[in-house]
Parts: sequence; structure tokens; C-alpha cells
Amino acid sequence: MARSNHRVAVLVLEGAKPLDVGIPAQVFSTRKSMPYVVRACGASPGPVTGGDGLAYHVAHGLEALEWAETVFIPGYRHPDREDPPAPVIEALRAAHERGARLAAISTGAFALAATGLLDGCRATTHWHYTRALAARHPLVRVDENVLFVDEGAVLTSAGAASGIDLCLHLVRRDHGVGLSNHVARRLVAAPYRSGGQAQYVPRSVPEPLGEVFATTREWVLTRLEDPLTLGDLAGHANVSPRTFSRRFVDDTGYTPMQWVLRARVDVARELLERSDLGVEQIAARVGLGTGANLRLHFHRILGTSPSEYPAHLRTAGGRMTGAERERMSRRGVILAHTVVTATVARSVGRRG
Repeated sequence: MARSNHRVAVLVLEGAKPLDVGIPAQVFSTRKSMPYVVRACGASPGPVTGGDGLAYHVAHGLEALEWAETVFIPGYRHPDREDPPAPVIEALRAAHERGARLAAISTGAFALAATGLLDGCRATTHWHYTRALAARHPLVRVDENVLFVDEGAVLTSAGAASGIDLCLHLVRRDHGVGLSNHVARRLVAAPYRSGGQAQYVPRSVPEPLGEVFATTREWVLTRLEDPLTLGDLAGHANVSPRTFSRRFVDDTGYTPMQWVLRARVDVARELLERSDLGVEQIAARVGLGTGANLRLHFHRILGTSPSEYPAHLRTAGGRMTGAERERMSRRGVILAHTVVTATVARSVGRRG
């Protein structure tokens, strides 16, 4: 039986930021390659005054939230001044009670917090507004040092670009690495970043060095099957291992070797999804040596085994169990760069 498309509503509030609205609409766009269908809606059908001198015309009102399985709340201007209208708040609560997941981009977190659904939960928003969010909603555990937070049924992200990270994270959570890579390539997206990465680096990092590190990361991803060391990475970047480690953590939120390990696990995930290679073959292709080593790191990072991994993707009913969702969301891994796909393609091409 064919799997029905997952229903996504994008709730456009007064003062909505154009980029925030466009990100989920584009990522989850209705096209043959995507198992999603998207509707834009507002407090009522018709025109909505947006931010930055733009306006929107939405075809649907709050009834779209009754239809949706995922509701995105894009950021909007002046979120700290007043809450969205009461019917919007009630519609969001009702959608949550029906089992829909709610995802806020940037200052959309204020609307989500107004429902009370973030009380006691970790959440984030654009760094400029984190203190305002904490002051307006003191029961929310605001974390200003992350790109997005996945609490299972409620998710929040930082500034606009991190909305792409959040959307790719949900695609990965729903359908795995393969589809997420496809979307990232289609969008010519920046590297997929973990939710735990800092929103911005508080001290200056010279741009040339940042470019060198990006080149080194791409170099690593074409050599994951090799026995890479910190010295190898630092040597490629032409800096000392100590400097490389310190700056690498600033740039990615991970130590160099943590990043390499997680990149290897991500490639293993996609090989499990897209090829018929066995665990031992995959372990060799991604530089983890043996199937036992792959199983160890797979379980440490994802909380499951390679053989059980496909069952952790979305079922025909469209949902993970609560325990699976919690484990996968809290232990999620990074996609270091979309060039990982090239590594997978080479590995698939060599099988047999």
C-alpha cells in the first residue's frame, strides 16, 4: 500500500518574516520526490501583512491546523509585544492534542510558548530574542547556544537559516539520510548542522582559516574509509593540532574526531537505506573497520542497531513510537556536508 503524504501547514501570522515562511514551504514542497503536501494558512483566509514590506495571501484559515500532521510557525516581527490572537493559540493547542507536531522557526517560538506547550521544555529562538522569550515565558528553559531543539512533539529553531537545519532534521527523522541529502542538494543548502551547534561565535575567527577548515572537512569526507587522525586533519589545514581542535569546535560544535565519527555513522545510515551491502561491508567502506565497531558507535549515537535502524524510520502510519522519537531526536547525528552523498555513491558503485 502506498504511503500517504505527510501533511504540513505553514501558519503565517501578522508580521511574518519572508524567509521563515519560505523555508518550510520550499523544503517540504509538494513534488513527486517529496512525501509531503504543504498548505499555507493564517488566522483566516485572505491577505496577511508580513514583515519587511511584504504581504501574503493565504488560501486557508485555521482549519488547516485540523488537517495538518506538522505545523510550522514562522518567525514574525515584534514577538515580545503581544501574543497571537486567542483563536490561533487555541488552534495550536488543539492540533497538538490531536497528535500534530509543532515546529517554530526563529521568533515563532513566542507563539508556541504562548500555548503553554513549551513550559518545562528546552527551547530556543533567534539569539537577539532569547532573553525576551525567557522573561515573557519563565517556565520555558531557553537555550541561546543551539541552532534548534527537538523535544519530540514540539521543536524550535534559532534565526532564519537554522530553520533549514530544523527542516532537514525533520526530513531525516521522518525518512532518513537519503531523502535529506536529496533535499539539501535540491536547495543547494549549507552543510547540515547539529542542533547543538552555537548560533554564533562570540569572538572573531579569521575568514581565511574558516575557508581552510571547510576545505579540510570536504577532504575528510572523500577519505572516510582511511585511518584518519587529528594530525592528518591539522596537517591538511596547515595549522597545529591544538589550533585546529580549538577552532574546529568553534566552527562545528564538535571535536574533530567526534565530527569524523558522526560523519562515518551518517554515511553508514545512508548505505543502509540505499544499498544492499552487509554490516561488515559498510563498516569497511566508512572507516569503522568491523561490524562490531559499527554496531557499537551506531548504538552509542542513535540508540539502535544497524539491523534495527530501518524500523526507526517513519512507519506507514506516519509516526515513530514515543520512545523511538525521543531516542532518535536526542541522539541525532550530523550530516557533515552534502558531499557525503558522493561517498555513498562511490561505495554503492563498488559493491559486489
